[in-house]
Amino acid sequence: MLNTVAAAVQVGALTTEIREFKLPEIPADAGLLKVELSGICGSDWPDYKKDGGPRILGHEVVGRIAKIGKIAEKRWGLKEGDRVALEEYLPCGYCDRCRTGEFRLCDFTDKWMGGIRYGATNTIVEPSLWGGYSQYLYLHPNSVFHRIPDHVSSEEAALALPLGNGIEWAVHEGGVGIGKTVLIQGPGQQGLACVLAAKQAGADLIILSGLTADMERFKIAKSLGAHYTIDVSSEDLKEKIKEVTAGKMVDVVIDVASGGPSTITTGIDVVKKRGTVIVAGKKNRDIPNFYSDVLVSKYVALKGVRGHSYGAVEQAVQFISSGKFPLKEICTHKFGLNQVDLALKTVGGEGLPGAIHCSVDPWN
Repeated sequence: MLNTVAAAVQVGALTTEIREFKLPEIPADAGLLKVELSGICGSDWPDYKKDGGPRILGHEVVGRIAKIGKIAEKRWGLKEGDRVALEEYLPCGYCDRCRTGEFRLCDFTDKWMGGIRYGATNTIVEPSLWGGYSQYLYLHPNSVFHRIPDHVSSEEAALALPLGNGIEWAVHEGGVGIGKTVLIQGPGQQGLACVLAAKQAGADLIILSGLTADMERFKIAKSLGAHYTIDVSSEDLKEKIKEVTAGKMVDVVIDVASGGPSTITTGIDVVKKRGTVIVAGKKNRDIPNFYSDVLVSKYVALKGVRGHSYGAVEQAVQFISSGKFPLKEICTHKFGLNQVDLALKTVGGEGLPGAIHCSVDPWN
């Protein structure tokens, strides 16, 4: 094993440099992961545009246990050489949220409240290796793992968290399943994950909306189970949904589109009475006040969501391991460690074309 670790460190807004760190000593309750691949989450791009201090981004991490302390070995049920996907959350383990299985809502995981989590923590916090764009990653005692079978490719294994999001938002929060119709707004990696989750849950009708530039993504969406795709640049979304639902509209709207609140208000317009609108992305602007009256008159549930539960990621791993789905179509780009800047710009639409889910191989 190396004595030093190479990592791509964000040192400022839209600026990355390769730095070396000393391989840390591992206490009895912690471990060290040799990173195999780290997926690039859509949230990494807005983070990269901000100067958050020196940090190693990347939280969709797959790798093998390189070192593990005796206490950690017993606590985690893992050993050296085991292959795992890692969640970004580092929960406290003892608060009400943790004790009831909602550890993603633990304050200790919230980077906006001073918590620590993978892909967001400053390198001045010892032992510095808190992100996936690195050859090795420090395994905190409160790390959360999912076992990954050896036959699964690293690119598909890195989809565990985004697919977990899709399952959480569409099925666990939205209630999508047999007899339900759903509109998914936004055909990025999260939107496609919601399509797959809705299909596997047995939804009667799956509609995906996007822009003219998303035509290739629309093709992939249909291969994953979408029944209809709507280009809102050239078609009236509400009228098209009336057409394909025979005027009944949809039971659930899942908004994973970027931009302002217009997709939320549109979702409220096209959802049925007693329907549900799931908002999975921050809009940075308020919803127009008059829509509160529409929510009341239509008896609509408007739910904000973030992240995934442990169970949703476990289901995602099962999806991936089954080999039943053409997930390779989602895995579009793989970059080396010295290409992290280009990788992030590609995810942000300012680099290479055709990106859906991109990843970083820290050994290339």
